[in-house]
Amino acid sequence: MTEHPFEPVFNKSSELLILGSFPSVKSRREGFYYGNPQNRFWKVLAMVYACKEPQGVGEKTDFLIRHRIALWDVVGSCEVVGSADASIREASANDLSRLLNAARIGGIYTNGKTAYALYKRLQEPVIGIPAVCLPSTSPANAAWSLDRLVSVWKCIASVGGTKEPTIIKSTPNQQKID
Repeated sequence: MTEHPFEPVFNKSSELLILGSFPSVKSRREGFYYGNPQNRFWKVLAMVYACKEPQGVGEKTDFLIRHRIALWDVVGSCEVVGSADASIREASANDLSRLLNAARIGGIYTNGKTAYALYKRLQEPVIGIPAVCLPSTSPANAAWSLDRLVSVWKCIASVGGTKEPTIIKSTPNQQKID
């Protein structure tokens, strides 16, 4: 069983939550989200917000906080072969309650179909908040050009958390999928 190796990025001003599935091998080695230089996540966000692409963990964290983005993954632990989302088995959910109770999340988005399917099974039944599935920024999603990704991901720039934090009960990571 592989445990999620790092904490979510958020603060009380976070207004939108982006959820991936589970960190890749390269991300786990780097100790931060989307560490594979071929993954277009940071490039897409920089283009959406018309900013310089952040480099290094500090700049990436600052970028997220400045743009009121919370970032985490759906899965807290799982069996996984390498970095392949398709190989995820025995997945247990991260407990989103701490994040959702502390921040003003106005929208939840998933980075790709696997993250969305895992969210629908593991998270949505518990917290009751639907998510929007955005196309994956993974290099495995070669059918989507960078410009095409940015055109769809632009929807996150208009999300605002106009609500107070929602109190969600903490739930143990008991829900699993095979």
